[in-house]
Amino acid sequence: MRAELLFGPEKLPVKLPEHALLLETTPAPVIPEPLRAVEAALAQPIGSPPLQELARGKKSACVVISDITRPVPNQLILPPLLQALERAGVPQEGIVILIATGMHRPNLGEELEGLVGREVAANYRIENHYCRRQGDLRLVDHIDGAPIEINRHYLDAELKILTGLIEPHMYAGYSGGRKAILPGISSLRTMEFMHSFQMIDHPRVTNCVLEGNPFHEAGEKVARLVGADFILNVVIDQKRRLTGVFAGHWQKAHLAGCRMVEKHAVHRLKERADLVVTSGGGAPLDATFYQVSKGLIMARNILRPGGTIVIACQCREGLGSPDYCGLIRRGLSAREFFRQFRDPANFVTDQWCLQTTYQAVDHAGRILVYSPELAASDLEGLGMEKIDDLQAAVDALLPDHPRVVVVPEGPYVVGLVEGKG
Repeated sequence: MRAELLFGPEKLPVKLPEHALLLETTPAPVIPEPLRAVEAALAQPIGSPPLQELARGKKSACVVISDITRPVPNQLILPPLLQALERAGVPQEGIVILIATGMHRPNLGEELEGLVGREVAANYRIENHYCRRQGDLRLVDHIDGAPIEINRHYLDAELKILTGLIEPHMYAGYSGGRKAILPGISSLRTMEFMHSFQMIDHPRVTNCVLEGNPFHEAGEKVARLVGADFILNVVIDQKRRLTGVFAGHWQKAHLAGCRMVEKHAVHRLKERADLVVTSGGGAPLDATFYQVSKGLIMARNILRPGGTIVIACQCREGLGSPDYCGLIRRGLSAREFFRQFRDPANFVTDQWCLQTTYQAVDHAGRILVYSPELAASDLEGLGMEKIDDLQAAVDALLPDHPRVVVVPEGPYVVGLVEGKG
């Protein structure tokens, strides 16, 4: 069997035995006229009046978009959305596009232009969300004793619109919808609750699970509290082509999109693998090792305890943020990390991502990483091994790993093990 792992903008070929189980997204029909599909969704939304009707009489609107780490086709979906607002009478100067960076870096300059398109960048006010900039945040309530602080540009807008991509998500079950608010445009203090050790440790905080998932439920609670008038979420295929458009009520339209993703991205397995060969999801997701935790936890969830993960990730921007790098270079083992950060008093930025990574490390016997951009010392500090030859590493493992699963798309495909596994 020949599989091609997503790796930056390219694909890495790897040969596997014929008995290996290949998990891929089930192809969904590509929408032949994507622009018309977006316009139709805005005019005939799910569980909501048309966007143009909602916008009538409004003087201001905030359109929340994902940052550069998500391959949302903003250049396709933003122009018809913005045109609908202006046809309804919302003045262009009253529209702000807010980039839901969460805790990521801002998107500026040429990167910003690439994110939204030259025309939108030149003609509309665009703001990055800064989770530490207290002047841009406002306290609206508390959740489980934690402050809910949301970006004021969103709170002050008469019309609140969320956009994004629906795909499996290792904490929220599925991305999109309410996630644009929390964590997208929330404060660091709010995310200390949302990304606490206890939250990430909850067994229902996982891929493709909504019912009983406290991460998802907290996101919905905050969305109800601060309001969301309309969403425009999309589903795309491996080649970034549009396969689904879900617009309308923030909850109903999002759920419809989640059902579509489940149909095409979820595989139910009867047993766990001895070896999982996978990827970090390719560009833009695998720009840093920070995001590769998503591919690792997907692999962990279908791997037998003590099994082996081989993951390929480009990581052209290195490990990730300074906070994340600082955590890695403390040199803690997985068990030491769990003991220290179980105490909320020890909370630090980006601990949740390393917590997820260590969940995979603690479960697996070995994790081998193919990433020419990363230093062997950094990976060894995480309890992982750097490999220079992907195929040779896989070949060496095959004799002792009879049950092999390969997931070329990484976190975009979810395996759910049924029964005892």
